[in-house]
Amino acid sequence: MSASGKSEPKLIFRLQFDPEGRIGRGKIELLAHIKETGSISAGGRAMDMSYRRAWLLVDEMNRLFREPVVESQRGGKQGGGAVLTPFGKALIAHYQAMEEKARAALADEINWIVANLAD
Repeated sequence: MSASGKSEPKLIFRLQFDPEGRIGRGKIELLAHIKETGSISAGGRAMDMSYRRAWLLVDEMNRLFREPVVESQRGGKQGGGAVLTPFGKALIAHYQAMEEKARAALADEINWIVANLAD
């Protein structure tokens, strides 16, 4: 809540590519969890997401771009794992930079709208 007692709005930033490709906060968060845990499964669990759902999102991102965002290894004696590629790490950084720039650029307009919300 803000000092005025009104809840802070969320700026939802998502890039939509035709026909079905999109990248937004959820996929970026999943990539960050995979980077942290070294696992698609653990990254999905951190977001209360099934392994299948996490894997499908990673596969979608890997197909969306010219370069893969995540590389994975199958399980075995050593166990499986997943790592972000250099492109995947750059994708997180660029997305977060865009999000911050959008938030800063729209701050005055957002504040005006919030100030005019009904109590």
